[in-house]
Amino acid sequence: MKRVAVIGGDGIGPEVVAAAVPVLEAVADKHGLHVALDSWDLGADRYLRDGTTLPAGERDRLVDEYDAALLGAIGDPRVPSNVHARDILLGLRFHADLYVNYRPCRLLAPSLCPLIDAPHEIDIAFFRENTEGLYAGVGGRFKAGTPDEIAVQESVNTWKGVERIVRAAFEHAARAGRERVTLVDKANALVHEGALWRRVFDEVGDEWPEVRRDAVYVDAMAMDLVRRPERYEVVVASNLFGDILSDLGAQITGGLGLAPSGNIHPGSWAFFEPTHGSAPDIAGTGTANPLAAIRCVVLLLEWLGCSEAGDDVEAAVVASVEAGVATPDLGGTATTREVGDWIAARV
Repeated sequence: MKRVAVIGGDGIGPEVVAAAVPVLEAVADKHGLHVALDSWDLGADRYLRDGTTLPAGERDRLVDEYDAALLGAIGDPRVPSNVHARDILLGLRFHADLYVNYRPCRLLAPSLCPLIDAPHEIDIAFFRENTEGLYAGVGGRFKAGTPDEIAVQESVNTWKGVERIVRAAFEHAARAGRERVTLVDKANALVHEGALWRRVFDEVGDEWPEVRRDAVYVDAMAMDLVRRPERYEVVVASNLFGDILSDLGAQITGGLGLAPSGNIHPGSWAFFEPTHGSAPDIAGTGTANPLAAIRCVVLLLEWLGCSEAGDDVEAAVVASVEAGVATPDLGGTATTREVGDWIAARV
């Protein structure tokens, strides 16, 4: 029996998760998988109700008692500081040491790409370092609120942190039959950080001589993802660069509404969430695209060792796009729930 915690979260999060869960249940039933789904009350509503974000005891239970979690979205304008989002998301990432942020960006149909003369094949796996870099929170402010205010944010890069995310990228390339891994950095300006990343990239890459490797500056990469995205297969980058570029990768493959992600510690624990935000402006309208959340089910099933079931879900997602069963952002008229129900029935 596999146990999965289901966290709707904020905004459109509960809606897209409610569309994804029946898909997971349908494919589990089809393949004879025993998956127990437990709902967890975490998000802005609970924080506004009793001041609770993610207590240490509940955090430990999530990681210790569940194989993984499926999360909708976290973020609510009623909590201007977003303290609940920080405690839940960063709390889980750092407590469970989820050092891999895995963001696959695959073009399901050429019509979804905003580029003129869109390539038929765009399939990029982004491996973003998830626990270090500029997001580590090292730094501070001095003389805050005065004309002399100083803000310092340090980018933290350890050999251990860089080595394990680079290794994860090469392992994925070898496992998935990818021919190239690309490192994205800014080594000409961030010379100390860049020197570490490039040394580790070459040392680890030498273990996979059959996988080609190259390094591209982040500004050139942003340009090249628009110019020739079909060139890239597996991309590995620091926390900040990976965050930015994977959003660009999502946009050229149809938008954030189709883009899943995994926060993963290989062999330990993981949670899966759409890359889109909570979009409170459309919450409750039934127009949120559930495909990113449903494709998170694909990643979740792969994590649970049920790749064949995940393939069935991905095939049903592609079929929904081809059939025009889509929410308004993709030019359709279906509601969030209708898309989910169609895919569950297709599975």
